[in-house]
Amino acid sequence: MTATVQGKWAGLLAAAVAAALAATAAGPASASTAPRPDVRFVSHLNMDDGQRPENITLEPDGSADVTFAYSRQLARITPDGRVHVLATLPAPPAGAVTPALTSPFLGGIVRTEDGTLYFLYATGTSELTGLWRLRPGGTPERIAALPADGLPNGLALDSGSGLLYVADSVLGTVWRVPTTGGTPTKWAVAPELASTGFLGANGIKIHNGAAWVTNLDKGTVLRIPITRQGTAGAVETRATDLVNIDDFAFTGAGDTLLAAINADNEVALVRPDGTHTIALTSADGLENPTSLAVRGSTAYIASGAYFTNADPNLLAARFTSGGTSIDSKAGHR
Repeated sequence: MTATVQGKWAGLLAAAVAAALAATAAGPASASTAPRPDVRFVSHLNMDDGQRPENITLEPDGSADVTFAYSRQLARITPDGRVHVLATLPAPPAGAVTPALTSPFLGGIVRTEDGTLYFLYATGTSELTGLWRLRPGGTPERIAALPADGLPNGLALDSGSGLLYVADSVLGTVWRVPTTGGTPTKWAVAPELASTGFLGANGIKIHNGAAWVTNLDKGTVLRIPITRQGTAGAVETRATDLVNIDDFAFTGAGDTLLAAINADNEVALVRPDGTHTIALTSADGLENPTSLAVRGSTAYIASGAYFTNADPNLLAARFTSGGTSIDSKAGHR
């Protein structure tokens, strides 16, 4: 990413954060263009209430649990589009500055089988930055501190080992923390994870014996094998030319994935050989997509509208059984 593009990203994001915090934007709006028959809006969200979804995980009933990046809130979006705030995180002290983003930031979220939600909070303070947990019916609690000079962003669960993996976009590090909490382990540090001026390691998933990580600035998808000893293997670059890539999700057991290309209002279909095509665009309702979750043959895509400032939303898109394209034959719902 060039310095000019980096500056544009930082400036746009700062403006978006200011707009979200000042609540000066208009309320929920219908998208100016209707999605294709295989894409539907689950919910149009409210910018006045700070409802800009950053990351997503799915409930068994089809609801989506999301982090609202700059309102410090966790929320549940039901299948019929209603929004229920689950928790609001404590505000940092006056004058606190979050690295790269300035404002407090809620990032990745995952869910375990017992309904517990784990999520990341960055504030630029050692008292609040870290991995947090919300048990059903409980209140949020921090279970692991992470460096205040970093930006914990993407979060992934290895359900087999009970370990959580954290992608730090500022420190270019993948941390590992047990679901029980405790002191994080610096699991992987490599040049491929570093930023070139704004955000490096971003989205992360555990898949087929490896941690897969995106790098926003470099536009790459990386694969880091998990060795038998649990250590990080050598970093492999699996896809390139995806600048502004945010979070992603695999379409099935193979290595095909769907990636949110944030600033460009696109979702890219990335094949195992690293080639990619654009599957969805702003014409389908995307407004700076941030993250995806896949269940069966449906991808749920969260859009934060950080730069468009128009219509943060949650979309559902059908794709073919092989995960190779959006299914144009799917019925509108």
